[in-house]
Amino acid sequence: MRVLLQRVREARVEVEGRIVGEIGPGLLLFLGIGMEDSEQDIEWLGPKICSLRIFSDDEGLMNKSLLDNHGDILLVSQFTLFAQTKKGNRPGFTEAARPPFAVPLYQKFQKALEKIIQKPISTGIFGADMQVQLLNDGPVTIWIDSRNRE
Repeated sequence: MRVLLQRVREARVEVEGRIVGEIGPGLLLFLGIGMEDSEQDIEWLGPKICSLRIFSDDEGLMNKSLLDNHGDILLVSQFTLFAQTKKGNRPGFTEAARPPFAVPLYQKFQKALEKIIQKPISTGIFGADMQVQLLNDGPVTIWIDSRNRE
């Protein structure tokens, strides 16, 4: 699994002109699911994201986590995180998982995050054409690939 996370002051996702997910301060997570991914990736990635000390403390240092700040999460599916760009000018996406495999993992990841932060999270709509608006805070943008955990 690949996650591009952004610390945000606010974020929202629209589908067909309708807001389907919206948060205040917290994390916007773009999640890509690969064909090799499993529940083990969820078990590692969920706690890692929620415990990252990327929020400012009283001195302005990044010493607090999402859990410390009781922040929100907006989860957006993003198969393009598995783009292959080595050859030619058209990205390939053969390593991205297809919906029958990816959707159940996406839903399990959502539930795992909700269990960790002990509240519902906002989401986009898997596979939809989404418009995402955000106010990046910092900016803080971090890339995490669960294949690089060892």
